[in-house]
Formats: sequence, C-alpha cells, structure tokens
Amino acid sequence: MEKLIITVAVTGAEVTKQQQPNLPVTPDEIAQEVYRCWQAGASIAHIHARMPDGTPTQSKEVYAEIKKKIQEKCDIIIQFSTGGAVWHKPEERIQCLDALPEMATLSAGSCNFGDDVFMNSPSFMELLAKRMKELGIRPEIEVFEPGMIENALRLVKKGLLELPLHFDFVLGVPGAMTGNIEDLVFLVHKLPAGCTWSVAGIGRYELPLAVHSILMGGHVRVGFEDNIYYRKGELATSNAQLVERVVRIAKEVGREIATPQEARKILGITK
Repeated sequence: MEKLIITVAVTGAEVTKQQQPNLPVTPDEIAQEVYRCWQAGASIAHIHARMPDGTPTQSKEVYAEIKKKIQEKCDIIIQFSTGGAVWHKPEERIQCLDALPEMATLSAGSCNFGDDVFMNSPSFMELLAKRMKELGIRPEIEVFEPGMIENALRLVKKGLLELPLHFDFVLGVPGAMTGNIEDLVFLVHKLPAGCTWSVAGIGRYELPLAVHSILMGGHVRVGFEDNIYYRKGELATSNAQLVERVVRIAKEVGREIATPQEARKILGITK
C-alpha cells in the first residue's frame, strides 16, 4: 500500500474566528500553522487566502505572499484553491494560479452548497484546466457529486487533463453528496485505474472517512476548512492536532506517512 498523503486545509473560506478562535487568517498565521502541520506529518497544504479582517480573497498578491512565507519554513506541497468563496466571480477565482503553486484545485461541477450554489460551468472548468496545463500546475479534481468524475473525464477526452488524475472527494457538504462510508466506496469504484484519491469529510464525517480511507489505500484531508472540532463539543486547538490524530491512526494500522518529496512522486509532481 502507498504511503499516506495527508493534506491540511488550514483556513477555508467559510469559517470565522468567532467560530474557531485558533483559525489562521494572515499570511504569517497561515504560514506558521502550515509549518506546524508539516512538522506533524502533513505533506500538502490546501490554501485559501484571507484579508486582514478575515474576508476571503482570491488576490494573487496575497497568495504569492502566503506561498513565499511557507516556502521559507518548509518543503510542503502548496496547493491553492480556485474555489474561493461561493460569491467569488470566475475571473477572481482563477487569478491565484498566476502565483504558481505546485498544485491547485479544479472543482468538476456545480452543486448546492448550504444555502448557496457553488457554480462551476463547463466553460470555466475548461479554462481552469487549460491554464493549469499551460503553467505546469498539477490539478486536484474536487468531487462533491458522482457526476463530477464524469465531467473530469470529459476534460481528459478533450485533451485538457491527462490521466492518471488525483481526485479529492469532498463529502458531507449540506446540499451535496453525504459522507457515509458507502458513498466513499461508490466513488472510488468509479475512478479509472491508476488514479489517486483523497477524502475530505465535512464536520462529523471527517474522522470516520479518514479512517476508512487509510484502510482502503486512499489519502486524507483534514483541517479547519472542513471541521473545527476535535470531538463533539470540543474545538480543536490547532490544525496540527487534527493532523497528529491521523498520523497516530495510520501508524497503528501499519500505514506509513508520506513526506512531501514522497507525495510528489506518488502524485507525479516534478519540482
């Protein structure tokens, strides 16, 4: 079984300091939190940028500052979000690619997202895929619903993406696919041979899905973007605390943890 890649989504676009006082917001806070998670065993940092007041931003300048500060501390793989907040316009969402991360997310379809709609038109997906290909950025295909796998494979047929792909199943978002174990198994069985995958369980789904992914040979995403609690009613003290728990569980069942360099090899990233 491959070594386990742990992604940490330290901030997201929805969580506030009022909900989670330990949420990192500024570039310095995000870089320091990513560094702690790298020390704990994370090999990918999934990044959303914020303004000083906590407002989500897709500013390429802010992303570039975050990237620089992280790289001064460690060799973790930096992955930018092109999802942003649900209200960001496509032209805002794509600009973070100009800061040249090693990886970036490509959400492969639209879905309900709480009380909003997360819009990803076919033309925007094609634009993201083209731009990532031009810049040599490894895409992570974000899947909130089963049809999004087929959307990604259509981009492969058009020559905009190349197999094998890396997928991230984001399960448990209110309005999209639930995060039950059978949902994860169903999605994994739909992937083409040779593709890699991780799972991001939202809220109460985070831990059980992480455990099953470890056992199934997949990879894991944790962090405040997805879940602010360590256990029911108890806020996590840091993103690193959530990473440390996954590392402990993996080691207990004999799954080794991938370093960033090992993760690059698994994912086909050339640096």
